[in-house]
Amino acid sequence: QRNGYRARPWDTRVGTLELRIPKVREGSYYPSLLEPRRRSERALLSVVQQAYIEGVSTRRVDDLVKSLGCEGISKSQVSRICQELDGMVEAFLTRPLDGGPYRYLWVDALTQKVRESGRIVNVSVVIATAVNSEGRREILGLDIGTSEDHAFWLAFLRSLLARGLSGVELVTSDAHQGLKEAIALCFAGASWQRCRTHFMVNLLSRVPKRAQAAVATVVRTIYQQPTAEQVLQQHEQVVRHFAARFPAVVEMLTEAKEDILAFTAFPHAHWHQIWSNNPQERLNKEIRRRTDVVGIFPNRAATVRLIGAVLSEQHDEWQVNRRYLPQVSDITSVDALLQEVALPAGIH
Repeated sequence: QRNGYRARPWDTRVGTLELRIPKVREGSYYPSLLEPRRRSERALLSVVQQAYIEGVSTRRVDDLVKSLGCEGISKSQVSRICQELDGMVEAFLTRPLDGGPYRYLWVDALTQKVRESGRIVNVSVVIATAVNSEGRREILGLDIGTSEDHAFWLAFLRSLLARGLSGVELVTSDAHQGLKEAIALCFAGASWQRCRTHFMVNLLSRVPKRAQAAVATVVRTIYQQPTAEQVLQQHEQVVRHFAARFPAVVEMLTEAKEDILAFTAFPHAHWHQIWSNNPQERLNKEIRRRTDVVGIFPNRAATVRLIGAVLSEQHDEWQVNRRYLPQVSDITSVDALLQEVALPAGIH
């Protein structure tokens, strides 16, 4: 039996339509026409319903359940929905990685709150993305752990190798503990690029606030050079520039030189994509937009269900978008042109 309607905007290629979805007194109703299109929305709804039915939801989630007209849903209905979505996510996260070689790999982690044994604990959700042989981005996998130590990273990277990950030459990430050693064990000959954005944040933490903007401007000139040789020269020049006034900056730039400049061994046309984790941060922002609705997940399986569904959708969108990286022939012509560009004025 129906109990009125709720308004629901539906984005289409020709604009946004306002749908009237029936509210039912018992169970729940979701139009089949929407189900295949927004897996992540179904996953979000299932997690919200699961938290509600198990009595571990927050007041915000309770209010959301009521606004969606889902109060009458049964535990068996929620279980069926969860099993269906879990199967879809599991298939995506265990699929063969046969699009290689995957020359560039990005790894990042974000924190989520989960209820375990009656307590709320923080867990790390690690996500790996890469560019396949066609120059398109792929989401390779995710894992959840209570600590980001060497053993955790090693197990995660080995799980990707077991599914077929191959050809990795560069891994870009923040300075996660134990990750660099795990990369050396799993990808012989591969380099590690320390995310320049995270590095800058760490660097500026050693600088008085009044000088941070000026220091950041000078450090960025390292990345503005057109060739690898000039990048290295500018790095040395910046180190000399700060020697007297900011010894802590000099120490950090010197110690991290190899890691923050690993990108220079690769084609110039790829530099902007591979020298930071910014592309991954945009993906994390989309994930948080959904997970913030839940706040506290009822269990780890629910965390994987929602984040896995978001990743699955994003992966499919990337496959129909334009290539993320240009072809090798395009790179050659661009690099040849850049050789003619004069080196910007240095710092004296």
